[in-house]
Amino acid sequence: MPQEEKPSVYVETTVVSYLTARGSRDLLLAAHQQVTLEWFRDQRENYALFVSDLVYMEAEKGNSDALTRRLEILDTCAVLAESKEVRELAGVYVQKLPFPSKAAVDALHMALATWHGMEYLLTWNCRHIANASIRRRLEEVNSQLGLPSPTICTPEELLYGSEYVD
Repeated sequence: MPQEEKPSVYVETTVVSYLTARGSRDLLLAAHQQVTLEWFRDQRENYALFVSDLVYMEAEKGNSDALTRRLEILDTCAVLAESKEVRELAGVYVQKLPFPSKAAVDALHMALATWHGMEYLLTWNCRHIANASIRRRLEEVNSQLGLPSPTICTPEELLYGSEYVD
């Protein structure tokens, strides 16, 4: 019996950061950290995880105390290649999606996930990525371009998802 392919997940930098950060005293951040730990512990094996060189670059800029742990986690994921087409798609997103040009790096994460056909883009960046207005507009833009859109979600939204799949 052939093994079923796991759903693909592009893991954006904020997820790895929440996973490896020292426990926050801020209740909301602490809850996000806990949910991220639970998702990674209980669900990661149900998905094929992907990152990009961009995630590595951003992760290397974070808290140096957790750098080794971030890199260990990233090394368990496959790496998606950046290309001219991905950069061009990110440029389209910067022009057509409702976020500031300073968020171009977020557009690149979205372009990487879209171009490589990821089923999910996992993030805690709710300002520029997991934002209802941006998700809706991304789907419209991708539809016009004939591209499928990844489901953009937080670890909390994906935590219990595979329990309901037959």
